[in-house]
Amino acid sequence: MPPISAAAAADLPVWNLSDLFPGRDSPELAKALDTAEADAKAFQTKYSEKLAGLDGAGLGAAIAAYEKLEERLARLTSFADLTYAADQADPAIAKFYQGIQERVNAISSATLFFTLELNRLPEDALAAKLADPALKKYAPWLRDLRSFRPHQLADDMEKLLHEKYVAGRAAWTRLFDETMAGLRFDMDGRKMTSAEVLHLLSDRDGKVRKAAAKSVGKTLGDNARLFALITNTLIKDKEIEDKWRNYPRPISSRNLANRVEDEVVEALISAVRDSYPKLSHRYYALKAKWFGVTQMDYWDRNAPLPQSDEESFDWNRARDTVIEAYGDFSKDMAATGKRFFDNSWIDAGVRPGKAPGAFAHPTVPSAHPYLLLNFQGKTRDVMTLAHELGHGVHQVMAAGQGHLLADTPLTLAETASVFGEMLTFRKLLERATDPKRRKAMLAGKVEDMLNTVVRQIAFCEFERRLHDERRKGELMPDRIGEIWMDVQRESLGPAFRYDAEYSFYWTYIPHFVHTPFYVYAYAFGDCLVNSLYALYRRTPAGFAEKYLDMLRAGGTKRHKELLAPFGLDAADPGFWRQGLGVVEGFIDELEQLS
Repeated sequence: MPPISAAAAADLPVWNLSDLFPGRDSPELAKALDTAEADAKAFQTKYSEKLAGLDGAGLGAAIAAYEKLEERLARLTSFADLTYAADQADPAIAKFYQGIQERVNAISSATLFFTLELNRLPEDALAAKLADPALKKYAPWLRDLRSFRPHQLADDMEKLLHEKYVAGRAAWTRLFDETMAGLRFDMDGRKMTSAEVLHLLSDRDGKVRKAAAKSVGKTLGDNARLFALITNTLIKDKEIEDKWRNYPRPISSRNLANRVEDEVVEALISAVRDSYPKLSHRYYALKAKWFGVTQMDYWDRNAPLPQSDEESFDWNRARDTVIEAYGDFSKDMAATGKRFFDNSWIDAGVRPGKAPGAFAHPTVPSAHPYLLLNFQGKTRDVMTLAHELGHGVHQVMAAGQGHLLADTPLTLAETASVFGEMLTFRKLLERATDPKRRKAMLAGKVEDMLNTVVRQIAFCEFERRLHDERRKGELMPDRIGEIWMDVQRESLGPAFRYDAEYSFYWTYIPHFVHTPFYVYAYAFGDCLVNSLYALYRRTPAGFAEKYLDMLRAGGTKRHKELLAPFGLDAADPGFWRQGLGVVEGFIDELEQLS
């Protein structure tokens, strides 16, 4: 399929951030910073070392004031984040982004005492205060906050870590982002961004895929020492902090932040790894057979099937497909999703300097989310739109909970996005009357699910091995590459052969840098959605209402409470097997079609 035309690319939407602030140099932004600073100092004077003496109503009022302050700061950082994501190559924007991060970090130092002091309140004293409705509203937030009590350090240490963040982890993350944004990959003399060249790995022409893969590997390999330094430094930084906070394993802090028990995560990881042979190994052996070989080159992993025509989408058709799929499930869900298109809440084009990949940024409940895409007209881009719009719809629906309670852990945040993908895929599949097109669509969906489940769990295993081995000393780039290759061979199976440059492909995965151990949340969400969708297909009556209630709950409930109305339990090992069985069923259907 040819790349999206220049004319079509020019018509793609660009977001308007003025709903947050009119501009980087606007008086409104400067005033917001000054007001936040003054209010934070006043809040500190009013409440520091005084929380124990407040009654329930007083403590509820204090949390409400803290929530208002935090939302104001989040609006500022959201504006800076999104401005920077739109162009990470502009030095002036990078300076602005860093300046906002530093200023907000300094302002929030004045309010840091609040959560630390809340966690020092005795359980019985807090329980008595929670009888007051003003405080009871925040009970879920307090529950989640106090789950970190065993890992809280002395106030002065917490303040030091907080203030050093902008010159520590955040600075290394920025170095990664700006390095990736600045890389250019040579394709026959044309210098391409990472988003553009990675897009070519699913091109119909095998020569194009190979050239793109080689270009990616060479450029990443040329920069491997820098990426290894970033990786080693951030892992060591995490190890030091984890040791002080007494986390038993590198993944433990992520599990706690995700509000999911260690044993549930281990059950998920074990179930997926045990399923490698009957999922990824089996599917890729089948795909190799379709290509008439026993082994494929690694650049053929996402190749279109032989004799299948890749469907192309312009932006309007992609939008209509997703909204219609959402509307078939729920008119409310479609109406919420349509707001992103009717307003300037999406930045969809590909351009130099823009952050690669895709995301949905929740910003703050008093505004609205924004979506970033790198849309190039393929079916996978439509599925990415459906995924990120699912996040956006979830964030809009949860906004009624308020700033402190709207946010969901990563594991549940990925549920709405993957569900949106499934709705859209089913809509596209219904329209596919040609057997070859149906086979290609099923194969594409299986590959997306393998990327979401198998590949992400392999990423998690890669991280676990890196973090464990880093404790013995710094890892050379070649050693990181060896670990990468080991987990790739284990997860993808014997159907692939790899050239040396593939050992550098770990370098471009942003989650390892931005949010360690984020990746298993994708597998959690996919398996959860598979179980939910199977239930929806069996008993559709009343399902949409329960599902939207789950989205509206935001962060007020944990996974056990959210899944209870559906009769599902993530602590049951059978739950994960049921979700993985959906992927297996698609592969069964593909074998029959073959």
